[in-house]
Amino acid sequence: MSESATATTSAAPTIAFIGAGNMASSIIGGLVANGHPSTNIIASDPTVGALQTLADTYGIQTTTDNAVAVKQSDVVVLSIKPQIMQIVCESIVDYISPETLTISIAAGINCASLKLWLHKKQAIVRCMPNTPALVQAGASALFANKRVSEAQKTIAEHILAAVGTVNWVAAETDIDAVTAVSGSGPAYFFLLIEAMIDAGVKQGLSRETATTLASQTAFGAAKLALNSEVDVAELRRRVTSPNGTTAEAIASFEENDFRSIVENAMLACADRSRELAKELG
Repeated sequence: MSESATATTSAAPTIAFIGAGNMASSIIGGLVANGHPSTNIIASDPTVGALQTLADTYGIQTTTDNAVAVKQSDVVVLSIKPQIMQIVCESIVDYISPETLTISIAAGINCASLKLWLHKKQAIVRCMPNTPALVQAGASALFANKRVSEAQKTIAEHILAAVGTVNWVAAETDIDAVTAVSGSGPAYFFLLIEAMIDAGVKQGLSRETATTLASQTAFGAAKLALNSEVDVAELRRRVTSPNGTTAEAIASFEENDFRSIVENAMLACADRSRELAKELG
């Protein structure tokens, strides 16, 4: 483990990750796999074991000193818990330039709070990734404040595209809706898969078989939705023969107000996202 990074002549930006948890590790792994020089990546974290694992696995530079990482980086990725964001930002404000692209992947921390704790003119991108990023199948939405240049937007896309798809939103308030759709979304699908497994077991399948069938069906349906030239409503219609087995299941969902259940759950999620911004900001 190195407490200072070696200067590099590569054109690739030097990226510092403040926090070396699962999401940071996944993004780092994706960047290296996509050809970003490992010597241009620095991870800072108080947990020496986590840093050593990253250094051994990806050959990146590591440090336990956030200031060391920040001072020599073009991009700083804040991959820490929202509860400690203010403390960490205030500890690095003397070492980070306003021109340094700062990417926050912490839920509930808005740009106004980040600018208050860093520089008022900080170039900031807020990102809402989701847990499938851990297997390079994530969906990330990004918002850039006015200080972020087009070149920096490209860099932000490069970083988050290493673990999945990237979409920009026009307004920071859209991040609350993004949280409801994709940020928290994996849990909705896990719940549906869990319910399908339990129902399959009740109908006589082994838990192993039900788990494989439900999980693969979810994967296949999502892949088909992503690769189809028609929308998901049409895909649903195509597998729902009139008076058939699927039609009976869909009718049961609709009769039990499935759409309202989903809508209300997502509204509750977005409302909680807005509440967190007030509590943590």
